[in-house]
Amino acid sequence: MTTIKYPNNKKTEPKEAPVLFNTEPTDCGHSIGIMTLNTPKSLNALSVEMCQLLSKQLEQWQANPDVVAIILKSAGDKAFCAGGDIRKLYDSMNADAPRPNPYATEFFSHEYRLYRQMHFYPKPLILWGDGIIMGGGMGLMAGCSHRIVTERTRFAMPEITIGLFPDASGSWFLQRMPARIGLFLGLTGAQCNASDALLTNLAEYALASNDYEAVLQSLVQSDWQVMFDNSYADSAYSITSRALASLPMATGDKLATSKLALYWRAIQQLMTTGGLGDIDALLRSDEALKKLDSDFAEDSWTQRAIATYRQGCPVSAALTYGLYHRVADLSLEQVLYLETNVAVNCAANPDFKEGVRALLIDKDRNPQWSRSLADCLTPEGRNYIEQHFENPYSADMHPLKDWLGEDALATQQVR
Repeated sequence: MTTIKYPNNKKTEPKEAPVLFNTEPTDCGHSIGIMTLNTPKSLNALSVEMCQLLSKQLEQWQANPDVVAIILKSAGDKAFCAGGDIRKLYDSMNADAPRPNPYATEFFSHEYRLYRQMHFYPKPLILWGDGIIMGGGMGLMAGCSHRIVTERTRFAMPEITIGLFPDASGSWFLQRMPARIGLFLGLTGAQCNASDALLTNLAEYALASNDYEAVLQSLVQSDWQVMFDNSYADSAYSITSRALASLPMATGDKLATSKLALYWRAIQQLMTTGGLGDIDALLRSDEALKKLDSDFAEDSWTQRAIATYRQGCPVSAALTYGLYHRVADLSLEQVLYLETNVAVNCAANPDFKEGVRALLIDKDRNPQWSRSLADCLTPEGRNYIEQHFENPYSADMHPLKDWLGEDALATQQVR
């Protein structure tokens, strides 16, 4: 095994790098790259530095023909990645901060560049998605070509609790879930399991949490040389799929039942009852939910999700609903460009800072939101919500400005 070491910039109290990189030799003379998120104390929350390290290593391995596939995993057994490291972002959101907020621009643009790089990466990216996956971790998950979940996987997009919105490409992958499930998950922050990930196209494989070494060995023992020897060669993607499919998948006796599969019809009816005001009225009425589906309404899973919505930020609900309908026909790059606008504008408005304060700083869990949903649905409120979608940068200064023209990777793929 070859270990790639990076110099430590601190002269005192050296610490381990936040992302570790190594390669594992295959039996046929190639290599599997392995990227390990390495901040388990913070549940491997993504930072700017981590995004930069991941992006740089992906570039190097893309240029190296010996590296045939890459695994993305994490240290610790609690979480793959529980979101973004937003403490520094919180500190930057003060009254004196310029608009657009420089650190918010740095944070979101590095994160979104990484997601774009992953989605268009020319080699298999294999996610070992064991444990908690939220927010930024969901963005990493969505960007991988082969996603593995386990009986310990728990995923959610709970940004409504902190006054943000389902960012990290959430607008893109939530829109692509069946039966309006993505809108429900975005509004309620509902916690889901491995079976739910398979249903919603967020994962392709479910294995036991102690099967990582079996995954690695199956990849190591695969015949990658066929890609180079045969004029009708298998692609790296099909070889990866075959290697993972050869492993014994976790079955119903090991995986929790999918609540989304059980209640998809009730969720669809709820999310198509009318506009956001109509959905809000249903979500706030226990009696109306019971009339919709009593089993759904009385399930503790549903009740937890509904409670999260009711306590959540109304501006976040309006942004989530607006984005869900706005991005249906947009490319991934257009979605990330738009999410950057909304995220940076959120960093300049009060609810994001207040939500982080209440949940993560003071931990009083008593946020004082700037508006009610009724306020958001007035003409003045709708105008306020609409301002979040506007480009906050001066002419030609948007950090992702090249993604909408001829330099867009999606454009290049269809020429």
